Amino acid sequence: MPERNTISWNGLISGYVKNGRLKEAREIFDEMPERNVVAWTTMINGYVIHDKVDLARKLFEVMPEKDDVPWSSMIKVYERKGFELEALSLFRLMQLQGIRPNFPSMISTLSVCGSLATLNHGREVHAQLVRSLFDCDVYVCSVLITMYMKCGDLVNGKRVFDRFTSKDTVMWNSIITGYAQHGLGKEALQVFYDMVSSGVPPDEVTFIGVLSACSYTGRVKEGLQLFESMKSKYLVNPKTEHYSCVVDLLGRAGKLNEAMNLIRDMSVEADACVWGALLGACRIHNRLDMAEVVAKKLLLLEPENTGHYILLSNIYSSQGRWRDVAALRSNMRVQSLSKSPGCSWIEVEKKVHTFTGGDITSHPEHAVILRMVEKLDGLIIEVGYSPDGSFVLHDVEEEEKVHNLRHHSEKLAVAYGILKVPKGMPIRIMKNLRVCGDCHAAIKLIAKVTEREIVLRDANRFHHFKDGSCSCGDYW
Repeated sequence: MPERNTISWNGLISGYVKNGRLKEAREIFDEMPERNVVAWTTMINGYVIHDKVDLARKLFEVMPEKDDVPWSSMIKVYERKGFELEALSLFRLMQLQGIRPNFPSMISTLSVCGSLATLNHGREVHAQLVRSLFDCDVYVCSVLITMYMKCGDLVNGKRVFDRFTSKDTVMWNSIITGYAQHGLGKEALQVFYDMVSSGVPPDEVTFIGVLSACSYTGRVKEGLQLFESMKSKYLVNPKTEHYSCVVDLLGRAGKLNEAMNLIRDMSVEADACVWGALLGACRIHNRLDMAEVVAKKLLLLEPENTGHYILLSNIYSSQGRWRDVAALRSNMRVQSLSKSPGCSWIEVEKKVHTFTGGDITSHPEHAVILRMVEKLDGLIIEVGYSPDGSFVLHDVEEEEKVHNLRHHSEKLAVAYGILKVPKGMPIRIMKNLRVCGDCHAAIKLIAKVTEREIVLRDANRFHHFKDGSCSCGDYW
């Protein structure tokens, strides 16, 4: 080729990147006499597409001049790949270096704020969207509603929803799903009926929201009626996700035989989500006979999913069948499977503090946190708390069980929140797994003795603790 300009170099790099030939793309990139922003961004995106996030970040770091595009690309990468803390950190750094956030970077960061429940950061991004005149966009409002709902701020989520007179399906779904996650079944159903009466047709996501809302609040009759009306009235064909919701609805209500019959009569093949909902119900109602049958199905469908082993192990341990617990754990070791540790986090002064169950010493303020945990333990024992050793999954002495329960990650996060979050403000906590029954009982009493509102979002739903009770009504 007699003359090569940046367009021809970029075209060649892009071609190799799109075909997954990153080695050749990088060689051409390194040979390029003058690299422009397009070349750098193409190469960075190439690493991202092929899951080489570390290489993308290294290239990003040495990029001489960065406008908002490469910053936005890296933030989106971290958001999509599950590196939420890195995305948040990069968004902050972008602003510190005087780069004005663009629309994609703000949307990605809002999604991260919802995932991490970092409400203060979410509010700041909302303010930036307002200043940039992006807040009138229907899509942006749906993302904002989801962020506020996931952060436990129902008031602002509803306020954003109410601002729009013309709402699309996604916006209606955002508020319905939000209410469902908070266990507000009545409110979720009312929004659903308002949606229908306004002429907006519900879709598959809508029914996942309303069926979940019915499940979380024990509205079995209404849930079954909605499920029956999906196809006949609203012309929405049920999928495995909808069957999973109904199995969960029946299972939570103790109707396990009806749930099993529904699975057998399904018009589509039951997947791991459907069987998993039934196994969870077996755990709630101690149906070991059915749990063993369901667990075998799940282990065939997802042999490497440790959650199924752990759930069955929980059922065995609750009934003192330690030999079966040991056999399951041995089987996991043989297959090199390991349980994800319980992890909770809380945002304090715009910083996310993470706690792992049993690991108190990793936090720089561990000594003062431990003193607060012990103080809270003494206060709630005085008002009737008794540690529930059935939630300790090992055959150990009673004293060690109490010690293990005291250091569950959500209790550590609550103690830190009481130390750091000013009185009058809710303490907002996230957990990666389902909150255990002992912690649920303890946090209700902690909220009472400290006169604090504690909002906990676990892997399934929200729990709002106040004055010794929880918004779930102990139906979870």
